[in-house]
Amino acid sequence: MNKNQLKAIAATYLRAAVASVIALYLAGVTDPKALLSAALAAVAGPVLKALDPKAVEFGKNAKK
Repeated sequence: MNKNQLKAIAATYLRAAVASVIALYLAGVTDPKALLSAALAAVAGPVLKALDPKAVEFGKNAKK
């Protein structure tokens, strides 16, 4: 993996986590533990995509 791919992966994880935390916060949830849990749960999607051998963008079989 090159530097640009790693930046794209990190941005994907960050966008997912931030969006989830913002959504909860706007819904009135201010408990830091709940917000952290939402952020961790949000990165589950990108992690699963990265582990998916059929995902050609960042998956195990991504073109290098």
